[in-house]
Amino acid sequence: MTTGPVIGTKTMVVSPHYLASAAGAGILQKGGNAFDAAVAVSATLAVVYPHMTGLGGDAFWLTYSAGEGHVRAYNGSGRSGYGVRRDRYAGEAAIPRRGIRSAITVPGMADSWAAVQRQYGRLTFGEVLEPAIGYASAGFPLSPDQHGGSILAGAALTPEAAAIYLPGGRPPAVHGKFVQTQLAGTLRLLAAGGRDAFYKGAIAQDIANYMHAAGGYLTRDDFADHHGEWVDPVSTDYHGHTVYQAPPNSQGFAALMALNILEHFDFGNIEQGSYEYYHLLAEALKLSFRDRDQVLTDPAFRPVPLDQLLDKQYGGQLAASISMQRAAVLGSEPIGRDTAYAAVVDGEGNAVSFIQSLYFEFGSGAVAGETGILLQNRGSFFSLDPAHINTLEPHKRTFHTLMPAMACKDGKPAFLYGTQGGEGQPQTQTMLLTRMLHYGMNPQEAVNAPRFVWGRTWGEPTQELKVEKRAGQLVLDELAAAGHIVRQAGEYDGIMGHAHAIAIDGNGYRSGGTDPRCDGAAIGW
Repeated sequence: MTTGPVIGTKTMVVSPHYLASAAGAGILQKGGNAFDAAVAVSATLAVVYPHMTGLGGDAFWLTYSAGEGHVRAYNGSGRSGYGVRRDRYAGEAAIPRRGIRSAITVPGMADSWAAVQRQYGRLTFGEVLEPAIGYASAGFPLSPDQHGGSILAGAALTPEAAAIYLPGGRPPAVHGKFVQTQLAGTLRLLAAGGRDAFYKGAIAQDIANYMHAAGGYLTRDDFADHHGEWVDPVSTDYHGHTVYQAPPNSQGFAALMALNILEHFDFGNIEQGSYEYYHLLAEALKLSFRDRDQVLTDPAFRPVPLDQLLDKQYGGQLAASISMQRAAVLGSEPIGRDTAYAAVVDGEGNAVSFIQSLYFEFGSGAVAGETGILLQNRGSFFSLDPAHINTLEPHKRTFHTLMPAMACKDGKPAFLYGTQGGEGQPQTQTMLLTRMLHYGMNPQEAVNAPRFVWGRTWGEPTQELKVEKRAGQLVLDELAAAGHIVRQAGEYDGIMGHAHAIAIDGNGYRSGGTDPRCDGAAIGW
């Protein structure tokens, strides 16, 4: 297992699929900037990693323009349809997690591509979509990750989706050619007509027609009224760096809360990978999750008290409540984890940290008619309890796990990082940043080091702390003795997600690391 990072003197691209990283690097060499390259990476991921992300999903972006000199966020998440009400699910305990009745939020991905590229890009929209169109129409070698995911989630696919992803009843062989002709046609329409082709044109009409025929709830008006927004990121100061996250409805502030707690502990006296390291991070994150779950929703429907939650004094109060000898007993809800994170830095100092998802693997499992678009099931996380903070209401955004991160020093990007994995995103992000910042690890070392993830997963009754066995039996035993419900995970267990990071040093060199658990690559030049 390599521990050395890929180092570029001018640019760096990291993503969970090598073809997507190559697409971004190619756009940079063609004369595009980081924003052009990021959209190319995102679109290519939507083709070559279709079980994790796609045109029917959402995306969140953090951007740094060297010309502007500050970080901005773009919320590319969709809202529930105007006709999506709780009474649609009368008599049901929860919104179905699969099928057309789980596809109740408008996909925000295409809008986010157009917004980022239009605001900051140098090339045309059609040029940055060329790699994705090429891989959809001519095919690409099916990744081991997609093959495995197809086997696990295949039963959740509708007949239209199964015809694409399980031809003949089974996934194509690993590295066999995988072609998505219908999706290629849809991407060509998008490239030619821009975002309105998706939300106000033929694509929206095709999806709405399919929804109506299949018993879904989204309509043409839901698509026509969709818009993402440029918003101010949320941030906190941590050991000489300003750490940025996307604001609610993203859960990003939970990671900032954890940092506000951790700054009250001396990492100089805590060995990386020790019991104290894992225990402290887990306890800090559990406290931030407790507060997150009580308040996170669409702020257009109910304010999220960020001033209180990100107050440094409050962070100190939470830190004082942590016992270094005993694990707190706190609960969590299971959250989907299938996501794709990527980042790009160019030679001009521009930087983009972004993440996208269908929510579950293959999302709703439903492909919209002849469009080739696999629809997300993000809206299935809404609650049907009218008193719940995240209760389902029309034209509302749900609690969203997606959260790209960027840390700046002296006003310029120093670390871009993120990961796949719903509940695991704040956890892995905190591990990555503390390893790079406190222990001097390069991005690849930080990604490779043993990881943990706390919380419930679907169908499991307990709040487990899953720790990769590479952490060592002594550490596992000490965590268990402190009251953690420890489950030993595999050496490089997929449940830990797919993490990637870029670090920019004092010489301006860009170091990239990608996760050995996926099919990614770091490409710099």
